[in-house]
Amino acid sequence: MGKKILIVDDAAFMRMMIKNILVKGGYDVIGEAENGRQAVSMYLDSKPDLVTMDITMPEMDGLEAVKAIRSTDPSANIIMCSAMGQQAMVMDAIQAGAKDFIVKPFQQERLLQAVERALSRGR
Repeated sequence: MGKKILIVDDAAFMRMMIKNILVKGGYDVIGEAENGRQAVSMYLDSKPDLVTMDITMPEMDGLEAVKAIRSTDPSANIIMCSAMGQQAMVMDAIQAGAKDFIVKPFQQERLLQAVERALSRGR
């Protein structure tokens, strides 16, 4: 069985695209969340090996969700995925504990490389 991944994005088409790439790459997508609040709850329930996290979402944004997840599990592997590639957002995401940052639209290889790198650093 592959590593377990939780996908978090408010856009259903984006979750589907990420899921397709990850499943083809041999990963096990164990859940999808459409906002940060759902992401935190699902993380605590399923303890995935990695989370792909959008930044701009309703209810709770990705940066808040990263902080909430890392406060309960400091070793959480989280990769930020966002259409906004501003330097400040990248720095905020990394400071919040994200392992990597991918700017949408991204190439399939870039996503898989980021996932492999984050997982190889281990828990």
